[in-house]
This record gives sequence, structure tokens and C-alpha cells, in this order.
Amino acid sequence: MLSTTQRCGGAAVAIALALGAAGCTTDTPSSRDVAQAYAEGLARLDLTGVALDGTDAATATTALQSLGTPLGERRPRVTVVDGGSDEGDSTTARLSVSWQLGPAQPWSYETSVPLVRKDGRWRATWSPATVVPGAAAGDSLAVTRTPATRGRVLGAGGTPIVQPRPVVRVGVDKAHVTPQQAEAAAPRVAAFAGLDDVAGYTARVRGAGPRAFVEAITLRRDDPQAKGIDALVASVPGVTAVDDQRPLAPTRTFARPILGSVGEATAEIVQASHGAIAAGDVVGLGGLQRSEDETLRGTPGLRVALRHAGATNPLYAADPVAGRDVSTTLDVSVQTRAEQLLAAVKPASAVVALRPSTGDVLAAASGPGGQGQSTATLGKYAPGSTFKIVSTLALLRAGRSSTTPVACTPTVAVDGRVFENYDAYPADGLGQVPLATAFAKSCNTAFISQRDAASSSEIARAAAGLGLTASPALGVPGFLGSVPDATSQTEHAAQMIGQSQITASPLGMATVAASVVAGRPVAPRIVIPAAGAGATTPGTGTTPGAAETSTAPSASTTPAPPAAPVTPAEAAALRSLMRGVVTGGSGELLRRLPGEVLAKTGTAEFGTTTPPRKHAWMVAARGDLAVAVFVDEGEGGSRTAGPILKSFLEGTP
Repeated sequence: MLSTTQRCGGAAVAIALALGAAGCTTDTPSSRDVAQAYAEGLARLDLTGVALDGTDAATATTALQSLGTPLGERRPRVTVVDGGSDEGDSTTARLSVSWQLGPAQPWSYETSVPLVRKDGRWRATWSPATVVPGAAAGDSLAVTRTPATRGRVLGAGGTPIVQPRPVVRVGVDKAHVTPQQAEAAAPRVAAFAGLDDVAGYTARVRGAGPRAFVEAITLRRDDPQAKGIDALVASVPGVTAVDDQRPLAPTRTFARPILGSVGEATAEIVQASHGAIAAGDVVGLGGLQRSEDETLRGTPGLRVALRHAGATNPLYAADPVAGRDVSTTLDVSVQTRAEQLLAAVKPASAVVALRPSTGDVLAAASGPGGQGQSTATLGKYAPGSTFKIVSTLALLRAGRSSTTPVACTPTVAVDGRVFENYDAYPADGLGQVPLATAFAKSCNTAFISQRDAASSSEIARAAAGLGLTASPALGVPGFLGSVPDATSQTEHAAQMIGQSQITASPLGMATVAASVVAGRPVAPRIVIPAAGAGATTPGTGTTPGAAETSTAPSASTTPAPPAAPVTPAEAAALRSLMRGVVTGGSGELLRRLPGEVLAKTGTAEFGTTTPPRKHAWMVAARGDLAVAVFVDEGEGGSRTAGPILKSFLEGTP
């Protein structure tokens, strides 16, 4: 606020008194100054410090904030159009008020503020009409939101994956029963819905308004559980079923860890949105639905009205803006096939399939043993002998070739630790054998014996060269792999066979296989960036800035070493070795499949039990398809993961 300033020097005071203060002037705020202060107070919904007439600032501020409450955290932009005149003792200022309620045109209008001069000072006269034209004491604003149509999630070829599908919402409707009947119905509905907190739901029903519908569960119309709804509604007064639509995938489990779900916004989401989302809005609650929520949800329609003298007078209206579709690479039939193969697998499991030519992920299926987690894209497991693809690249770069003799012994000791081959390793694979044989039959001791030719840092460079340690720009949270530096000879030995501190996801190992096929590092993707969003050429790199939003946070993720991309010649040598796994090695179960199938099996011991538990892996490629299969605990790569991979390739072109 401006303050009154005396323009009299000390020596002039006596003269001023003698001359009737003729030599002294006083500067006081003008009418425009007060109008400006009032405008600034309206803009912050706080009139503290503003010179007012007829009421105090605290009372006016309370009324102002009450009027603006329905608009949430939004604040208007208020400017002075006309500050009035300093002539006389009363005048009127005109203000321009603008509320940005969404991306549409703002709600803009003008108001008037009466100003009076009392005791030589201008003061503003508070009234609700200075905020909203026509408003009076006791009036209120009514804000109505109209939901926008949520965008769809599309799969390969534009096939709809998530789109509006019929559902039924089951709950207690208090509008047509007594409070006692509603409270009695609540436990019955909670039991039908399978709610753990029956008392909590009953309390929600009890505390809801007299005409409230308190939802307990939303079911797909074709869900078997929905068949019992009609009987429940008929037998229990107050229970109601409301037909509706919700954005849903083809089935309840379809790619759920990747896609996430939608539902009513939580209090935390509402608060973090700073007014963009309100209670009751449907938003993404995880996965792609959450990461792409701003695109998918669109903008709700908004109507503002003034409740005045028993009537509701419309003030502003903006129609909803539908959300935009999000395109993905997921192939509905391939994803469905992968999920069917994992449905009966009890441990955490995954099948990932992608196109080496583009990096497009066709399937990223996680089995039910993962308990809703995305084992396919976020799992971190020792890759076992599938990592020998990486180790072999490091050996090729050290001058080894497929014909280089290596020693495949039953055991090998490194600094007192004894390493051995997997159970039932074939006797004809022992001895001095070519590297190709050691790779095909997956001889651990042969690879460990070559550790001096490929340092830990060279193994890390080879992993980077095959795309394993990149930050994936999937469009959803993802992790590929990590290859930390070995801190001892035993760790280095274990690295050669994909153990020690090395971790990979099924997506990461599918990426390695894809890079071998493509002859260059492949960058997997699931969400296809919209045109103009800065996307790179598919399969060859990442979108700038994407790693920060799409990579799963992990303190253990090691920065990738300087890139040394796999070359076409190196990839050709690796393809030949992987073909040998199928024609005469641990992947012979794939031998009769049509086409030229490449593969590598893997078994990784973990835990402290005796005998140790085993991760089961197998990767394969055929044509423009690379696949990784993982089972958290099994008998081994060829025995546990192999049959799943074989069935997948049999049903996938």
C-alpha cells in the first residue's frame, strides 16, 4: 500500500502553521491507486491491506474466498481498465477479470468497484458484484464438470486395445431406501465385491449424503461374477447396479502391468494436478495409462453459473475436449498368445517378443506369479548363459573365433571358488573343443577359462554394443540390464557366464537377441511417439529426454560404458553360433521348427539353498522376430523356458 508522505522540511513547519499550511502538501493514494490495490487483492483472493469502506478486510476476504471456492486453486487475472476520477468524493473504477479455467478461451468480463473519499482518503466498497457481475451477498458459484471422452490405447496396426467397454457399477443407492436399509445393505454389497474392509465400506455408506450412490465394485459386463448382480439387487433393498462404460483392455489381465488401469483420481493425484484434475475425475493409475494420462484424459467441459435469488444464471461454458489416442507396438494376438502360455506358470515369468528391424515390442507378457509386477520390462535377474552372447562378442573382439580351441573341463577353480557346468552337461562336449561347440552346448568352464582375454570392462562394452545397458525409451517404465565392474577374479569369472552382479530383464535379453539379428544395437519401444514429438528412427536410438521418464529408477543401475556398437560382421558370427545351439546344442528342441531359428539357453543359480535354485532363460530369433522367455525358478533353460518358447514360436508367424 502507498503511504502518506509529508513534504515539509523541519524549518518550514512554523511558517506553514503561520500561513495555514500553504507551504506544505500531502500525497495520498489516488482513486486509481486504490483501484489497483483492490484489483491485486482480488487476484490473490485476499483483500488484506486494501483500504475498504463499510467493512473490514478480514470479513471481505472471507466472503471473497467463499465465492471463489468452487473454482479451486485457480486465481483470476485482474487489471484496472479505468481507475475513476479524483474529482469529487465518489467515483467508479472498472476492472477486467479473467479466469483461465482450462485450455479453452478464458472466462473474461468486466466489473465495477465503487470508490468513496472519506477523511481525505479513497476507499473501495466491497461487494460480491465486484468479483462477478450481478452477484450479491449470499450468492454462490456453481461449477459443473463434464468428463471428456478418454483416448484409446491402440496396438500394432491401429487395433484398439483399451477402449470404452460395457461395465456395471454395483453399490448402495441411498436415494430410494431408509438410512437403516442402506446401512443394512452395505455388508451384503461389500461381501459380494470381495472387499477386505467391510466396516470401512459400511462407514462410507453411513456417512454419504441422503441421495448418494456409494460404489463398491465395477465389473465388466461379461465377467462371470456379474451374473450374480441381478439376484443381489432383487433380494437386498438399496443395492443398485448401474450400467456404464470404462476404458478397458480386451481382458482383465491383458498387458495389465504395462497398460496400468484407470479409476477415480486419488486425493494425492488431485492435489498434485494444481486444478487440472478434480475429485471424481477418471485418470490413469499406473503403467501407460498413468505416464500418458495427460494425452489420454483430454480436458473436461466446464460450466460456471451464479446461484442468485433462487435461480441459476449461466456465466461461462466450455465444451469437453476429447483425449487423444496413444499408439503402441503391442500386437493383440501375440500378446494374448504369450499370456496364455504363462497362465499356468506359478513362479514369476515373462515372454517378450520384438521386431529387430524396428525395435517394436509385440508382446511384453508377465505371468501371474509376478503378482501384478511387470516382470517382462522391470525384472532384474542374473541372465545366466544367455549372457554368453555378450561374453562371446567380447571374445571375438579379443581375436577369438568360432574355431578357437577352448578347454571345457568338468570344473574350474578361480581363487578357491569351484565353477562347474550345468547338470547333465553332455560328455561329448568336454575336452579341447572349438568355441562354437562350447557356445552351442553352453560350457561354463570353457568361457571362464577365457576370462583373461576379455576384461570386465570389455564385457561391459560388449553389453552396451548389443543394447543391453542402454536407457530404454519405451514410453513406460523399463529396465534392460546392468553390468557393473567386477571387483575380484571370481566375480569376473562369474560374469563370463552371466552371473555375479550382472542383471537383465527379459526385455533386455530380447534386445540382445534382436541386436544380433539386426547387426546393430536395437532400441526397444512400446509407445509410439506422436508426430512431432521428437522420435528417432525406430529401432536405432532413443528419444531425447525419454530416459528420464521411462527408465525405472534404480540406484544399482550402472552407467553404460562408451558405445562400441556391434558390427554387421560381429553379428553374423554371433548368428552362426546361435544357429549352432539349435542344430547341435542345448536348444535342439527348436530344431524342427520352420525357418532358421537361432537360440541360446541360460540357467542362473541364485539363493543360498543346497542345491541352489535356478532361473530359467531362453532367447531365440527367427526372421524379423526376437524372443526371450524367463521363469524365475525352474529346472533350467532348455527344460523349463524351452518348451514355452517352442510353443510360442509354433503359434507366432
